[in-house]
Amino acid sequence: MKPTILVTGATGFIGLELSRYLAAQGLKPRLLVRRPDRTLLVSGLDATVVPGDLQDPASLDRAVRGVDTIIHLGGRALFERYELVQGTLLQGSVALMRAAIQANVGSFIFASSLLTYASQSEVIDAATPLQPQGGYGRAKAEAEHILEEMAKTAGMRLAILRLPHTYGPGSLLFDQIRRGWMFQPGPGTNVYSHMHVHDSARLLTEVALSNWSGSSPVADAQPCTWRDFFRVCREFYPYFRYLRLPYGLALGGAALAEGFFGLLRRPAMMTRDAIRSFNLNLAVQPGLVWDDLGLNPEFPTVREGLADVVCRSMPFAWRPSVHDRCRCYLDKGGCPVNEPPEKI
Repeated sequence: MKPTILVTGATGFIGLELSRYLAAQGLKPRLLVRRPDRTLLVSGLDATVVPGDLQDPASLDRAVRGVDTIIHLGGRALFERYELVQGTLLQGSVALMRAAIQANVGSFIFASSLLTYASQSEVIDAATPLQPQGGYGRAKAEAEHILEEMAKTAGMRLAILRLPHTYGPGSLLFDQIRRGWMFQPGPGTNVYSHMHVHDSARLLTEVALSNWSGSSPVADAQPCTWRDFFRVCREFYPYFRYLRLPYGLALGGAALAEGFFGLLRRPAMMTRDAIRSFNLNLAVQPGLVWDDLGLNPEFPTVREGLADVVCRSMPFAWRPSVHDRCRCYLDKGGCPVNEPPEKI
């Protein structure tokens, strides 16, 4: 019998990919959706949509009834001050776990973050101690600790996956890349771990369907610097340009942006915590959790992953085949693969 899986944050970046993946596997997930207007994003899936809010305990009680497993992705997904994110990331997670225990849910999968770690000179593994440097990472780390205590007391299986930078067609980062330019805050020489959103969805699903428990960072098979990440982006999408900003200048600009958007009572997308997080060294040991499940990432490096993302999300990367025969296009560096053979 197929388990009933509840997904929180089902219309977010990773949550939407996960919802589609679960539905494609014939699992008919239950999707917790906070904003009614975003229900349209999942309306075509073989899934059950339930309204709910992590800060509304009554809605969580209704959502978890009859559920076997919860994959918890919901929460405020911005790198803001602790006071702004802890309401959903910490308190909301605890409220969800409390409702799950009362409903006798068997398994709880918590999507945490690499930002629960400090910058490391060595690769990160499951034994690396948590030492968050910003509000987002602190809220996630505190949620991990409380969820572990609650699950242990209740005898519930708990799996915590500390996700790396997850990229894909629907991410905020690729929204900037699609526009053709963005700022790179800092030199970009720090090594970071990444993972294609499809592999994040696969891994979360396989953990949910397995007996794996515990806590671990996860990533693809090859960390890389941000400079290399953007270099590969530009290789596949030549229209893309990025401007390197000195770290101090980027930090000062973010401080001004936070103050301005604070006056408008709107969230700032680029914050000081975001700048600091971008410049951490966070390289994960390859194979963690993947090896336990006997799996490999479908996109083991950013080269394979970014090629997929560009093909699926960058319409300007495609050119009609007639351009291959255009001499002016070839002179500008176009691909000569389809150029007519020379006359003999």
